[in-house]
Amino acid sequence: MNRSLEVLKAIYKPYRYTIKGKATVLETTSGMFLIKEKQKDMGKLFDYLIHRHFDNFPNIIDESRKDVNVYEYVEGINLPNDQKCEDLIDLLSLLHTKTSYFKEVSEDKYKEIYENIKGNIAYLKNFFLVKYEMFFPEVYMSPSHYLFMRNFWKVDAALDFAENELDEWYSLVKEENKIRVSVVHNNLELEHFIKSDKDYFISWDNAKIDTPVLDFVNLYKKEYEKCNFEIVLKKYINEFPLLEYEKKLLFILLTLPPTIKESSDEFTNTKQMRKLFDYVFKTENLIRPYYANDEE
Repeated sequence: MNRSLEVLKAIYKPYRYTIKGKATVLETTSGMFLIKEKQKDMGKLFDYLIHRHFDNFPNIIDESRKDVNVYEYVEGINLPNDQKCEDLIDLLSLLHTKTSYFKEVSEDKYKEIYENIKGNIAYLKNFFLVKYEMFFPEVYMSPSHYLFMRNFWKVDAALDFAENELDEWYSLVKEENKIRVSVVHNNLELEHFIKSDKDYFISWDNAKIDTPVLDFVNLYKKEYEKCNFEIVLKKYINEFPLLEYEKKLLFILLTLPPTIKESSDEFTNTKQMRKLFDYVFKTENLIRPYYANDEE
């Protein structure tokens, strides 16, 4: 990339350039451009999106080089996180609506999904149980260990819930021979949404065709602390109505808690534990209303 960047500097003659994450922004007398390492054929993806009447991405100015792409640079306006998240979900719903279709799958496809999630749940159960058994004999617990032991039951209950729901999900889909898929951005976070003359998604390097619920799951797991997801989830389901088995899969994946990695710093460990249980409690509050009728 360094050699191409020097060549592009010579071509565009910027009066200023700025490193922005993994990209470089060139400011020139003829406009602003963003240079980013090429990871896949973005032109093919963008052509497909345009064909599906979705053009909410920065234009590629030059994709002729083997290692980098040159994009138009889009400057966004600042928005409060909640407003930005709601606008993002509007655009996400549009992406999924414009690109979704039903794809025939083999009879083993849903079984594969089931077994992968089942394995993930088993891993998480063992991960947290090992910590419980390690901390249990301690007479004088550190704050982080005390916090974990006091709330372990909540993580355990969440994983039991996910496991039971997964079995119900599989009973719904095991006879299906089609699955609804769409273009999945697969790298959603607030920083990858820009509001300018129109709304844009950037950083499409991980995009693929898959079940659309993955985008909401990825967004939630990255940004659950910053946004009111009760409103965001309701908006998403209203604008892109989920099938019963899609909604169940969404709630299962949302329920799975993050793991924790202890360090030598007790303050950091306590923050991690607090973050873990914040996730578990917030997620329960998020999805509980969708099970209210079942409870009644």
